[in-house]
Amino acid sequence: MSQHEKNNHYLLKEWKPENKAFWENKGKHIARRNLVISVACLLLAFCVWMLFSAVAVNLNKVGFNFTTDQLFMLTALPSLSGAILRVPWSFMVPIFGGRYWTVISTVILIIPCVWLGIAVQNTATPYTVFIIIALLCGFAGANFASSMGNISFFFPKARQGSALGINGGLGNLGVSVMQMVAPVVIFLPIFTFLGVHGVPQEDGSTLSLANAAWVWAPLLLLATLAAFFGMNDIASAKATIASQLPVLKRLHLWLLSLLYLATFGSFIGFSAGFAMLSKTQFPDVNILHLAFFGPLLGALARSAGGVISDKLGGVRVTLINFVFMAVFTALLFLTLPGSGSGNFTAFFLVFMGLFLTAGLGSGSTFQMIAVIFRQITIYRVKLHGGSDEQAQKEAVSDTAAALGFISAIGAVGGFFIPKAFGTSLAMTGSPVGAMKVFLVFYIACVFITWLVYGRRQKHVKP
Repeated sequence: MSQHEKNNHYLLKEWKPENKAFWENKGKHIARRNLVISVACLLLAFCVWMLFSAVAVNLNKVGFNFTTDQLFMLTALPSLSGAILRVPWSFMVPIFGGRYWTVISTVILIIPCVWLGIAVQNTATPYTVFIIIALLCGFAGANFASSMGNISFFFPKARQGSALGINGGLGNLGVSVMQMVAPVVIFLPIFTFLGVHGVPQEDGSTLSLANAAWVWAPLLLLATLAAFFGMNDIASAKATIASQLPVLKRLHLWLLSLLYLATFGSFIGFSAGFAMLSKTQFPDVNILHLAFFGPLLGALARSAGGVISDKLGGVRVTLINFVFMAVFTALLFLTLPGSGSGNFTAFFLVFMGLFLTAGLGSGSTFQMIAVIFRQITIYRVKLHGGSDEQAQKEAVSDTAAALGFISAIGAVGGFFIPKAFGTSLAMTGSPVGAMKVFLVFYIACVFITWLVYGRRQKHVKP
């Protein structure tokens, strides 16, 4: 242990959450404080990650002239960079410590917020600049991997589903918070002292799109300070990159990644693309006043999914959930213009069902990941003669690494779904082609969950 670590009073040198006496007397209070601050930082990160889902819809209203496919691309790109960055981000907590990395990864999000606020005020800003800013917003999405991995170290296995569900679910709530706040603040004169005067609209209002980005900067600064002074690092959570890479060799990591792609990938993808999709299918509806409902339902359902899975089992909840996701996707065809009734109310309600199940499944699949990787690591270590203590330590490290990798793959859905909508609309004038692909994928996930994890067995073998 370095001299810096010895003098660091934020470092927890002894952390034994599985010890009931330690947990009740000391551990749970520290864990809860770290969880609360982690939720706040992650919520704001999701606000930044999904900024373009609210901004892209309004770009042409303030003088830009981008195509529908270009606007869909801007909503998709943050998810692409976020997914890619989740892989290195998943290594950062064991290397730097949860507290330090939360501080760093939160404060850097101020950069794309400030830059986007400047860019939207100048209609000469080229499309390539918006592409760069959208990719920088992906840094916010990467924070999910490090945040979830960090929180997994703090809680005993019996409470991991609930803790990860709360952290992920309330963090996901940032999408809804942003989509509630952005449509309001863009019509308020809150940054006129910085020279933001807005663009007059046909209805007589003034649209100040810079507000949607700048409003998060001071909140991110406050969250950074809270993380610096209120969070902790865990000494036993330290690990090298090399020690985390072996989880990539396990088949279960890739199978669980597919399931998480179908749940969280759908949640974040629908969150990014729902407003633009609704605008293309029902142009007479002001979707920005309703867009936040879906992410709100999904985020709350994610928290519930973790808690329910701790009680009923993540596999059972996930299996039933995928069946409903397939049903809601099939029903969506009946609501679209052209292929169905073209009824917005029916379209909206069915899509809310998709948001609900995508969120619930995100919580249940994450609980499955934590339980299964803990189980197979303990089984493997003991099979090779390792002690209980060694098995438990490796289980915690492997689980955190798996959560990071799988969350990275799941985030790809945030790029694929809005891009699929944009491509389908560009090629056929309808999103039906994209929805058919989603339906087949959800049905495949039903069979994967049932065949691999649904049958009763004492251990899931490595």
